[in-house]
Amino acid sequence: MSDVKDIALSEKGKKKIDWAWQFMPVLQSLQKEFNEEKPLKGLRIGACLHVTTETANLMRVLKAGGAQVSLCASNPLSTQDDTAASLVHDFDVEVFAINGEDRDVYYQHLNQVLDFKPQITMDDGADLVSLLHQERPEQLDEVMGSSEETTTGVIRLKAMANEGKLRIPVVAVNDSATKYMFDNRYGTGQSTIDGILRATNKLLAGSVFVVCGYGWCGRGIAMRAKGMGAIVTVCEVDSIRALEAAMDGFSVNCLSKAISQADVVVTSTGNKHVVDEEHFTQAKDAVILANAGHFDVEINKVALERLSKRVIEVRDGVTLYELKDGKKIYLLTEGRLVNLAAAAGHPAEVMDMSFANQALAAKYFIDHQGKLEGKVYRLPQEIDDDIARLKLKAMGIEIDKLTAEQEKYLKSWREGT
Repeated sequence: MSDVKDIALSEKGKKKIDWAWQFMPVLQSLQKEFNEEKPLKGLRIGACLHVTTETANLMRVLKAGGAQVSLCASNPLSTQDDTAASLVHDFDVEVFAINGEDRDVYYQHLNQVLDFKPQITMDDGADLVSLLHQERPEQLDEVMGSSEETTTGVIRLKAMANEGKLRIPVVAVNDSATKYMFDNRYGTGQSTIDGILRATNKLLAGSVFVVCGYGWCGRGIAMRAKGMGAIVTVCEVDSIRALEAAMDGFSVNCLSKAISQADVVVTSTGNKHVVDEEHFTQAKDAVILANAGHFDVEINKVALERLSKRVIEVRDGVTLYELKDGKKIYLLTEGRLVNLAAAAGHPAEVMDMSFANQALAAKYFIDHQGKLEGKVYRLPQEIDDDIARLKLKAMGIEIDKLTAEQEKYLKSWREGT
C-alpha cells in the first residue's frame, strides 16, 4: 500500500535515481557490506525524509541490509513524484508522498508510516518522533531509536530531552562532522542558490544579498552568494557567529537596517518569524524573500498577507505580495525550503555522506539495543572517520599517516622545549 502521484512516472524516476547513485560511492560501499552481512534483517524502518533521488539511494541500502521500509515526505513541496513512483515500482519501498500535498494529507501520510509499526524511525525535522510522543505514545515501547537528519529537528529533540519528555534514544545524524560540515555548508550553499536562480532567473552579481543566520547552512549560502558576485550581508543574534562572519569578510548588520537595501533575503536559522512585520514595512521595493530553514515559519507569511492588498503568483514558485502602500515583496516557494521546492535539493556527493550516517545509525541501534536511554546521542567518532576515509578514497585523495615517533610524542607530556 502506497500513495504516490502516478506510478507511471517510475521509469523516469529510476533513471534519475541511478544517475545520483553513481555519485554516491560511500553508499555503494555500504550496500556491498549490507548485502553480505544483512545487519537490518527483518527490521521495520519508518522514514520521514525529503523524497528525492538521493533519499531513494539510502532506501536501496537499507533494503540491501534486510530492512522493510516505509517512507513519507518531510516537506509537502520537496517530493519528486517520479522518484516516489520508482521507489514503489522498482525498489519495493512503501511510499506516502505527493508533491504539493496539503497539511491534512501530510499528517495522514505520517500516520500511515507509523501504522507500519516501525522499530526504528528516521526523521528530517522530528515530525515522526513528535507525532509518536503526542498522539501515539503506545507505540514508543516498540521503537528502539530514531535518527535525526537536520538542525531544526535536533533543536526540537534536545528541547524534548531537556524537559524529560523524550522517551526513546535519538541519534543526531546532523551532529556528525561528515554531515553538517559538508551537507549543511556545501549542499545548502549550492542548492539554495540553485533554487533562487531557478525560481527567479535573477542576476546575483552586484545585488545586495542578505543571509539571516550564520550557522553551517548560512555560511554556505553566504559563501556561494559571494562567489556569484553578490554583495553579502549577514544578520545574526549570536555574537560569536557575527564576529566570525565579519572576519570572513562579510558585512554584518541587524535585519531592520539591512533589509532596506536588500535585493534578496534568505533565512536559515531554524527559528520563527525571523523576517517579521517590522521588516516588511522597512524592506526595499521588489525584495525577494526565500527560506532555507526546515519549516515555513521563518518568514511571517500571515503578517505579510495581512499587510498586502494583492497576492498573486507571478512565476512558478514566486508569489507577489503588494503592500497597501504599493511596495512589492516577492516570496519564493511559499516560504518553504527553496532549495528543494524550487530546485532538486543537495547534490548527491554530499548526501552520500549524510545518508551513510543514517544507514549506520540504524545499524548502531541494532548493536546497542536496550543500552541507550531517552537522550540525544551523536554517532561515535570512528564512524565519522570511516565515512571520511571512504569518501577520500572514492575521490582518489591520499593523506599522510603519523609515524610511530609522532604518535608517541602526541601521547607524552615529558618532552617539551
